[in-house]
Amino acid sequence: MNSPVQTITSELRRWVMAQLEAGATHPDIVQAMQSSGWSTDIARAALDEVLFSRSTVATASALVVGDMPEPAVADGSNIITADGHEVRIALAMRLPRVVVFDGLLTDGECEALVEEARPRLARSETVDHATGGSEVNAARTSEGMFFARGESPLIARLESRIAALLQWPADRGEGLQVLRYRPGAEYRPHYDYFDPAQPGTAAVLRRGGQRLATLVMYLGAPERGGATTFPDVGLEVAPVRGSAVFFSYDRPQASTRTLHGGAPVLAGEKWVATKWLREGVFT
Repeated sequence: MNSPVQTITSELRRWVMAQLEAGATHPDIVQAMQSSGWSTDIARAALDEVLFSRSTVATASALVVGDMPEPAVADGSNIITADGHEVRIALAMRLPRVVVFDGLLTDGECEALVEEARPRLARSETVDHATGGSEVNAARTSEGMFFARGESPLIARLESRIAALLQWPADRGEGLQVLRYRPGAEYRPHYDYFDPAQPGTAAVLRRGGQRLATLVMYLGAPERGGATTFPDVGLEVAPVRGSAVFFSYDRPQASTRTLHGGAPVLAGEKWVATKWLREGVFT
């Protein structure tokens, strides 16, 4: 027997709008619709419709289509020379746009970055959607810290390499964030873009516009667990020391399929460094 055809109704759109106005996150809204019997595709499409209608008002969230961070792989090569450093491509996907790099960092660079970060670690925070500030969130149980751009010779060298690799100026990105995940620590699935429907987004966007892409570099691999997961496409990227995963999102919508998370660490510790790329100069 065929399943009944589901359509996006005006009632569903109003419900999604009410959830957004109440401060619900995108993954929570989709999960609630799924629990009520809506298919995943219809749930995401309904969310995207409402976000698109609201984004016509929230002009500050508009993106420049076609102006995106992107690895220099147009010639089909499996190796990119970035600022004199050879980086290998281990995996590439189009939707979502995901590229896994091998050998982005050396063992020595991983160790040095961990040691520079270690004394400044504190409980990780997430963006407070209501105010644009930051807050401790139960969904994120790591410890972390931020480096200022160019703060040390090591940071400056890595930022220069990342800029060459992704063809994106270093000043159009946030400072490197280093995170430590102990056993049991995780980061539940989420999106990295700033939700244009949230009241605090305008304040965040004033510091450099929307986030367009994310680069997660693995500085230390746990014994078990800790993969970077992309639930929409069933992809898991293992945390291999010195490797990295890049993904981009050309609009602040669930249709980019960039829902991702850090699976719980089951044994050992995971260390990562994250670089978020913005559409403008980050201040």
